[in-house]
Amino acid sequence: MFRPKIPAMPQPTGFTAPPVVIEPTAVIQHTSTAPAPAPVAPTRPAVQLTPGAVVALVGSGTAVVLVVGAVLVSMLLAVAITGASVAICALVIRSLITSEAKHR
Repeated sequence: MFRPKIPAMPQPTGFTAPPVVIEPTAVIQHTSTAPAPAPVAPTRPAVQLTPGAVVALVGSGTAVVLVVGAVLVSMLLAVAITGASVAICALVIRSLITSEAKHR
């Protein structure tokens, strides 16, 4: 009654294909007498940073850091204010309940 029933290993059903035999093939390397092609120069120009571009990058990076920091600080402040208001509401409700119980 409490013994688990272990299922038998299921056998494949339906159409089963016989295993395919793959015959090895020989690899033949051809040697050519032609000279190797010259390496192709990259077509992309190298990135050159001008002093103005460096100042723009630093300025935009600083702006991103300040904006992200302001958003995170405001979210933390919102959580802190919410927690404080919930705590004040809990104190007021507890005070109302205890004062109601004293008057009875």
